Amino acid sequence: VQPVESGGGLVQPGESLRLDCAASGTILSIHAMGWYRQAPGKQRELVATITNDDYAVYADSVKGRFTISRDIAKNTVSLQMNSLKREDTAVYYCLEQRFDISTMTQSDYWGQGTQVTVSS
Repeated sequence: VQPVESGGGLVQPGESLRLDCAASGTILSIHAMGWYRQAPGKQRELVATITNDDYAVYADSVKGRFTISRDIAKNTVSLQMNSLKREDTAVYYCLEQRFDISTMTQSDYWGQGTQVTVSS
């Protein structure tokens, strides 16, 4: 079962957009969630990740414009994107990282992606 993204769309440069992702794993099994993106002809790249204790990491290209947040009770992760630029256009993927204590292994689960287009 995959996490499920929502909130993509078409916006103009300078506008804002919010992405949400509902996790598919149990709250106790998930130790981090995040967002990646892939533009046409480019590799998938990190946008932001956040752990369950709210430690966040951002790509340099989005620092100061994007904010990632985790709602443990709802088991969701959100990405608030402000001051959007044309180069932010991409398919955005939600990542769910689970850790199995019994096997000491981490597993990554990807959403199907949501399109964000920034264009005038």
